[in-house]
Amino acid sequence: MIKQEDLEQKKNKLVQIIKSYKKAAIAFSGGVDSTFLLKIAKIAIGNNCLAFIIQTNHMPKRELKEAVEFLEKENIHYKICEMNESDIKGFSENPENRCYLCKKELFLKMKQEALQHGIPYVLEGSNLDDMMDYRPGLAALQELEIKSPLRDTELSKQEIRLLSKELGLNTWQKPSYSCLATRIPYGELITKEKLHMIEQCENYLMELGFSQIRVRHHGTLARIEVERNEMEKLYDEKIQNEISNYFKKIGFLYTALDLGGYKMGNMNQVLHERN
Repeated sequence: MIKQEDLEQKKNKLVQIIKSYKKAAIAFSGGVDSTFLLKIAKIAIGNNCLAFIIQTNHMPKRELKEAVEFLEKENIHYKICEMNESDIKGFSENPENRCYLCKKELFLKMKQEALQHGIPYVLEGSNLDDMMDYRPGLAALQELEIKSPLRDTELSKQEIRLLSKELGLNTWQKPSYSCLATRIPYGELITKEKLHMIEQCENYLMELGFSQIRVRHHGTLARIEVERNEMEKLYDEKIQNEISNYFKKIGFLYTALDLGGYKMGNMNQVLHERN
C-alpha cells in the first residue's frame, strides 16, 4: 500500500532535483509521465522550463493535439520539432534496437536545440516501472546524459498517477501509450502507410469507447489487444461486424482479438522467449 507521506517525500525530492537544474528542457509527449514531470518542472523552475514535442509519423495526431492544448492551458513555453523517422539510419528496418536508434536521434536533436536556447539539461519521463521491460532506448539516454528525475526519485506509474490526481491533471487516469512503431513485429519494415493504418484503427476503437488498446500489424491481419474488463464489448456480433468492416476499409483483410488481452511490451515476448 502506498503511503501518503512517502508520496509527499518523493514529490518534494523531485521538486528539489529539478530546482537544482535552474533551467531545463522537458521531452513532452502528453502522456501520464511527461505531463506530471512538466507540471512539477513548472512548479519548480517556472518559466525556466521549455517543453519539446517531437512530431513524427509514429506519434498519433491526437496525442500532439492534446499535448499542445495542455501546454497552452498551462502557459508553458514549447517548441515543436519535426522529424522524419525514416531518415534515422536503420529505423525503418525495425531491428530489435529500434528504440535505441530512434531515441538517440530524437534526444540528440532536443539536446542541440536546448543548448541553442541556453538550456544545459534535457529531462525525460521514464519511471521506475520502465526498468521492468525491454527498453533499449534507456541506453541512448545514458549516453547523451539525459536526466530521468522520475526514476531518480523511484516513482512508480501508480505513484505518478496518484500525484497527478492531487495536482488536478486530467492525465492521471489516461491509458498508457507508446509509439505506433511498437505495433509492428521486429524485422518487419516500418512504413508511413502501416503507421497510418494502425493510427486510424486505434482511433476508431477509442471512438467506440475502448480505452487501453493496441492494434498490432501482422501484414493483412490486425490483432486487437484490449484490457480483459473490456473484452465483453467485443463479444457483441454487431460491434464485431462494424470493426471488421472498418478495418477492411483501412486495408486489413482479417481482424483478430488477442485472448491474452492487453500487455505492456507484448511485442517483446519474442525476445524473452529467444533468450
